[in-house]
Amino acid sequence: MPRTRYREAADRIKLTELPAAALRAVWREGYTRGDLRADLLAGLVVGIVALPLAMALAIAVGVAPQHGLYTSIVAGVVVAALGGSRLQVTGPTAAFIVILAPIYVRFGMAGLLLSGVLGGLILILLGLGRLGQFIEFIPHPVTTGFTAGIATVIATLQIKDVLGLKLARGPDSFFDRIAVMWQARGSASVAELGIAAATLALLIAIPRFTKRVPSPLIAIPMAGLLAAILNHVWPAHAVATIASRFQATVGGHLVRGVPPLPPLPMLPWHAAGPNGMPLRLSLATLRELLSGAFAVAMLGGIESLLSAVIADGMAGTKHDPDAELLALGIGNVVTPFFGGIPATGAIARTATNVRSGARSPIAAIVHALTVLVAVIVLAPLIGYLPMAGLAALLLLVAWNMCELPHFVHILRVAPRSDALVLVTCFVLTVVFDMVVAVSVGVVLAALLFMRRMAEITHARLTVGGEDHREAGAEIPGDLEKKVAIYDIAGALFFGAAQKAMGSLGAVAGGLKVLIVRLEKVPVMDATGLVALESAISTLSHRGCLTILTGLQRQPAALIERAGFKGRPWRLEIRADVAAGLAAARDDLARSAPGSV
Repeated sequence: MPRTRYREAADRIKLTELPAAALRAVWREGYTRGDLRADLLAGLVVGIVALPLAMALAIAVGVAPQHGLYTSIVAGVVVAALGGSRLQVTGPTAAFIVILAPIYVRFGMAGLLLSGVLGGLILILLGLGRLGQFIEFIPHPVTTGFTAGIATVIATLQIKDVLGLKLARGPDSFFDRIAVMWQARGSASVAELGIAAATLALLIAIPRFTKRVPSPLIAIPMAGLLAAILNHVWPAHAVATIASRFQATVGGHLVRGVPPLPPLPMLPWHAAGPNGMPLRLSLATLRELLSGAFAVAMLGGIESLLSAVIADGMAGTKHDPDAELLALGIGNVVTPFFGGIPATGAIARTATNVRSGARSPIAAIVHALTVLVAVIVLAPLIGYLPMAGLAALLLLVAWNMCELPHFVHILRVAPRSDALVLVTCFVLTVVFDMVVAVSVGVVLAALLFMRRMAEITHARLTVGGEDHREAGAEIPGDLEKKVAIYDIAGALFFGAAQKAMGSLGAVAGGLKVLIVRLEKVPVMDATGLVALESAISTLSHRGCLTILTGLQRQPAALIERAGFKGRPWRLEIRADVAAGLAAARDDLARSAPGSV
């Protein structure tokens, strides 16, 4: 479908019906055989690309590779069928590793799956509450900072498999992880490092020669072949593979590597808990899991909507953020009941989907079915893939994710306050976790934003001969000592109200009328309203008439609801300065000696 057709469709159809907004919109437009053919080919390509990534991401979290595959299958179908983005591909992503790895270490597989369910419920509430658009207001330095921090942690996690280190324990914090790996440095393997280096070299070199074939499609099988040859020729220095690292019991028989089974129904809380012991399901346990679930929901929502925006930019489509959040929530609730870990929109797989010519959510569904077929048919071959090769793939993912040139560019050109937010989010993500980083980053960015808004809100008191010709009025000579004009420009909110209204305390005692110009005040909050009330009340007690002029819609509505006109104040409201000066002259004339 041509890009212009996408844009026209987006203009005609507003994807506000939940759920399955995108799929129903495509169906209304007319889905042709040509569209189906394009979706089948695109889904096949993305499915092949997703296969090694899904396993590598699951392994990085600490779980068996099949759980990543189950995530791609179940979440890939559910979110694509129910979502609001036409071309989004959902599955496990690198960003989740930082959140999920500590949860798995502390609560085991059962806790990890329950975190996904709880995070999904939070996402459902966000979608039903129509809060999708508000996630877009998270400042760019915050997202860039925690993304770079996540990439740093992911890269650190891969050192173990790249070097073939044998760790004494599984640390869950950044510095502890570095210390444990340093202690295990003597167990490093040249063979593992060689496999990782060869895989990384292929992943980088292949796109320089051709971009028609995704580089993992060549590099990962080549790494498996190289590992098999190396293990045969040099058995004393065998390279770890999926088959040697993971095993499962199927029908009473031990199966090494990935079991050749589709995702089967299960109860998440019946999975193994910490250290293989059962997880005690209680309100206290759910409360402990809630912070991780909140992180799953927030990061999942942010990354998924960011991926949808990228897809829209590439294909000229338009997504419904609320429908996407709702579908993502449902997907994360359903997936753990089939052994899948939390999922979100995958930016790299979504971009591959668009570049491969996808037309609708059918392509993402085909991608999931492709992974399903591969699990059932190719499971024995998957076992030959080396752990070092998958770690090299994630190293490249982490490098692309951190966007180092962009990170440095922001530090160089952005205001110091934005650079402070960026570095703070980066450090907090690495040292603590993403929940702390985003929470602190958003609050810090909001405080800095309020300071900037307060700085651009200013006020000026005009007394005597100073005029307001731009407003079509000036203080006449006979009113110079009795009338003043007070200009306020900018938002009158809690960060700027005291500054804007502070000058009113210096109004001369002999002043009879104060005209407050509010035509450059677009918005006023409760603090600004209280400050204005206090100023008017003080002036009224002094016998001074206050005239408000040029009220815009929002301040006017707020003042009307506050009942200013019914207060025992000397207060008038006029359309502009000229009308305010006329009202001031009439009031002075009425209060002049001898007037009736």
